[in-house]
Amino acid sequence: MSDKPLVTVTVCARNGAHWVEDCLNAIHAQTHRPLQIIAVNDGSTDSTGSLMDAWMESNSDSDVSISVLHQDAIGLSAGRMAALNHAQGEWVAITDIDVRPEQDWIEQLLLANVPVGEETIVAVTGRTIFQTHTDLVSRFRAVEIASKYRSRPRRTSLANGPCSMFKRQALLDVGGFDPKWYHAEDMEVSLRLLNAGGSIVYAPDALVAHVPEVGVRRFLHKRRRDARAHVRIVRHYPSRQRSGPGFDFIGSASIALSIFPITLLMLLSIIPLLMTYPFEQSWTEMWQTQLALGGFMLGALVELMFWRGPLGVITRSMKSDAGKSSILLAISVRILILRWSIALWQGLLLGCLDAMFARNGHKRLFR
Repeated sequence: MSDKPLVTVTVCARNGAHWVEDCLNAIHAQTHRPLQIIAVNDGSTDSTGSLMDAWMESNSDSDVSISVLHQDAIGLSAGRMAALNHAQGEWVAITDIDVRPEQDWIEQLLLANVPVGEETIVAVTGRTIFQTHTDLVSRFRAVEIASKYRSRPRRTSLANGPCSMFKRQALLDVGGFDPKWYHAEDMEVSLRLLNAGGSIVYAPDALVAHVPEVGVRRFLHKRRRDARAHVRIVRHYPSRQRSGPGFDFIGSASIALSIFPITLLMLLSIIPLLMTYPFEQSWTEMWQTQLALGGFMLGALVELMFWRGPLGVITRSMKSDAGKSSILLAISVRILILRWSIALWQGLLLGCLDAMFARNGHKRLFR
């Protein structure tokens, strides 16, 4: 009889039919046994649910226990909670339908489950590698995520949704995944585990591959959603009330947030000078000129951000596409980061509205 723990791997999907087979095959190919797989169809309107059922039927003689759950379109957090309730493993791993775990992913997560001192490990999180396509966004995203993981410490504050494993009982003890949460369910449950005295450790060799994140609209939608959910996290778990390590996976987003207001101030500082043209006095003596010079200094600050810190890692790592000049690529990257910054501010505004109206997992201000 094996002394290895039973691990349940769960994946929840809505309208991800074109990813179902590759994802489930990658999970089934895990070298770790014993293994249980639970796939959740979150109210898909395409063939996601039927493909999950067909895949389960085609693997009915497997040594792996396979279940498919169907629910209304009530969200990823609700789907993960449903899978948690059906899980039988001592450890419950979560991933996403657009992710392909390496064959030894679970084994590497278990190998990292070695406490240091008196710590109690309640979750282990791996490393996500974003694959690239021919477009700018997928290459930008791959470089950005890689730069974050390079500086990640062993003890972390986030068990990432695509590549993490939780102690099942510890997860249940803190209430599991709340169906009311709007996105960032992995971060919220991670903070609950930390506040309960547990530790989350990073296993850099536990790898999963994420399909290329292509398309500017999709990229901006996800970043807007991240910022919107982050408002709930910061509001419910302020730094003075959190235990364990601080947020260690914000990285380039915190710098990107500042790009839009600085750029806006730079542009506004030039407008008064333009409105006075033609100049009736020496332009060197005009206050509008001094203001414009201040704006150019802000522009220099923005450019410095593109070459130093987290954004600098991204900018320097981006190489020219075939047929595209380095100048055009540099301009494209800067425009994308500016749009990313705007999307973050939009998400923060939506998050504040959620807080005002107690929506998407926010507590009411007054009871």
